[in-house]
Amino acid sequence: MKTVRAVLEFLKSGGVSTIFGIPAGSVNAFFDELYDMRDDITPIVTKHEGAASYMAASYAKYSQSLGVCIGSSGPGGTNLVSGAANAMREHLPVLFLTGAVPVNTVGLNASQELDADPVFRSVTKYSVTVQDAESLLKEVVKATEIALSGVPGPVHIAMPIDVQLSQIKPVDIPTYPKRKPIVPDATTIAKTAQELVKRKNGYIFVGQGVRGSVDQVIELAELLDWPILTTPQAKGLIKADHPLVAGVFGFAGHEKASELINEGDGEALVVLGSSLGETATNNWNGNLTKNRFTVQVDFDKTVFGRKYEIDIPVLGDVNLSLLFLIEELKTLGRTRKNDNKSQNHKVLETDEYNTQNVLYKLQEYLPTSTRYTIDIGEFMSYVIHHMDVLDHDTFDINVHFGAMGSGIGAAIGSKLAEPDRPVVCITGDGCFFMHGMEILTAKEYGLPILFVIMNNARLGMVYHGHSLQYKRSHPCFEQEAVDIAAMANAMGIPSYRVETLEDINLEVISNLSNLNGPAVLEVALVDNNVPPMGDRVKFLSSFGK
Repeated sequence: MKTVRAVLEFLKSGGVSTIFGIPAGSVNAFFDELYDMRDDITPIVTKHEGAASYMAASYAKYSQSLGVCIGSSGPGGTNLVSGAANAMREHLPVLFLTGAVPVNTVGLNASQELDADPVFRSVTKYSVTVQDAESLLKEVVKATEIALSGVPGPVHIAMPIDVQLSQIKPVDIPTYPKRKPIVPDATTIAKTAQELVKRKNGYIFVGQGVRGSVDQVIELAELLDWPILTTPQAKGLIKADHPLVAGVFGFAGHEKASELINEGDGEALVVLGSSLGETATNNWNGNLTKNRFTVQVDFDKTVFGRKYEIDIPVLGDVNLSLLFLIEELKTLGRTRKNDNKSQNHKVLETDEYNTQNVLYKLQEYLPTSTRYTIDIGEFMSYVIHHMDVLDHDTFDINVHFGAMGSGIGAAIGSKLAEPDRPVVCITGDGCFFMHGMEILTAKEYGLPILFVIMNNARLGMVYHGHSLQYKRSHPCFEQEAVDIAAMANAMGIPSYRVETLEDINLEVISNLSNLNGPAVLEVALVDNNVPPMGDRVKFLSSFGK
């Protein structure tokens, strides 16, 4: 058999059923073998490798399995680097495969020659160029184990054309690796519980690392009777109607959450699954841990003590750490306290045609279980600050390493991972002009995703950032308005253009929902209100003073 066939058989044995990427000469052998395995593995052929990399990451996140992405040698590979860096930041196991020129042509200026191994090395857990046919399967197995083990993350393998095409003797397919949990130290857990019960007041600070552990987070908060604050990345994991949810702290966060951190009487802070980066901490606000006994729970030991002094670092899978901590608290006499008083959902305060009210209107007519994948733009801050959390795991917000257009790929990856969950991508015209052609990918694979495109004919985040920081904005940040709904219609994709708040109604949303493919809702709106970026506004306004 060909070496690439052995690789595909191995991936199939681990349940890999979807591979994202674009065929090209240096990976054609791989795609040719996929033809014979089309009943088992579906290639999702995208319009750009960058979009494919974000699809694979989103698929890994929501399928809780390995994502696989492939690109050609040279530019196909470099187009995947941003997605690899993102997967590294989000701890997502993605196998990046790139083609490479034949081994005997290295250094001869072959077409699209690139030494991709070092390019990927700084943004992956492992990167290698395979030099011989006998090593390809072994390296894929090794890389897969590295991607899934410990702190999950991306890996990269460059496959020379001749290595892919080489014939090898039939081999026994190695056992597909499974991740072993990182078990927290029992003594550390017991000490943590003892210290927490000494403190009357405190806060639970939740990052995206609690995905899959929400029930345990809520139980911990109820045992301690402490408010829950989430980072922007964790928005949507916990329903907003829980009485202990105090909102988002960090970029575009809520006043209540900021008041608790800056002025509250919390004696302790329990950080769960957050690396305490810039956007999660309001530009590394020192008040977060000031005069507070701080516990940080994470499976990544490198996050401890980066910026903040941590009294007890708890190394272990968040889910296991919480389960053990909860049991310790119960043995110390703690019982759950929940008054079951739900918070009211948000309603329109005015009838102004603005971003805030558009988002409220969308939620009014879309299913509560809808997952919103949020792109990069001024609308993102409105989403974080204003949109309600009506169900679990309903927002995919990437303020860590999300590129413009990444929300579009995330929507497709999410829908493929969880086909029964409604998915809506909220993106902007700037993002759409980067990766918007992926709506054709959604069409070709029959994915019913609603793409909401906020079209203000300018780079909104850049415009507002410059206006706040420099008191002026360059005219080139704006552009001639384009009718994106008409573009979608020309591609045979149902679309509707919104020009007033009244244009968003049940009939319009119903006509764009439950289809056999994607739809586009273009919102033509220039909102000159300063986005609700929280302390980021103060930071930009005072920068350089």
